[in-house]
Amino acid sequence: MKSHLFVCLSAACTALAITLSAPASAGPEDRSAFDPVRYGAQNVVYDWNYPTPEDGLRALGFVRNHIKAMQEFGDLENSNIIIVAHGNDLHAFSRLNSEAYPDAYASLKELTDLGVEIHICRNAAKSRGYGPEDFYDLTTVVPAAVIDIAKYGNLGYSYMYAELFPSITREDIIAKHPEVTMDE
Repeated sequence: MKSHLFVCLSAACTALAITLSAPASAGPEDRSAFDPVRYGAQNVVYDWNYPTPEDGLRALGFVRNHIKAMQEFGDLENSNIIIVAHGNDLHAFSRLNSEAYPDAYASLKELTDLGVEIHICRNAAKSRGYGPEDFYDLTTVVPAAVIDIAKYGNLGYSYMYAELFPSITREDIIAKHPEVTMDE
């Protein structure tokens, strides 16, 4: 009898704990929560294969945002971030094109100063008319992007492909949908 009472009491306490931990009500007007979770060190390989040099430079913003988030919420010091460039983006990483992309070196240096490695695919460079010596000293030319990306995948690095698309703001949504207001 005591055992049965203990089981019933235990089940009742569990049910009460679940009920008390659940939100009182939830609905479409309730606000989301922010979880300032702390992230550990991250090993990441970014696959850079963009149609234009400008896109490759613009996509560096993804890595800047990654670093900012790690500075605020993670362990950047023990993280490893690698960009493997093998698209038309690599034209912007060539010192031979510094006049066409005058801010490229500074953008790359900003990231490499924070520990980001930038690898250039020798095969992609060769097919576009470059030799390994034609790139900024901030980069490392590797034999092939595919085996470099696979290498880091085999080491447990997370694979990232940062796709570019136009950003839509809330104001854009309101303009398209007049039934939505600026009010909360």
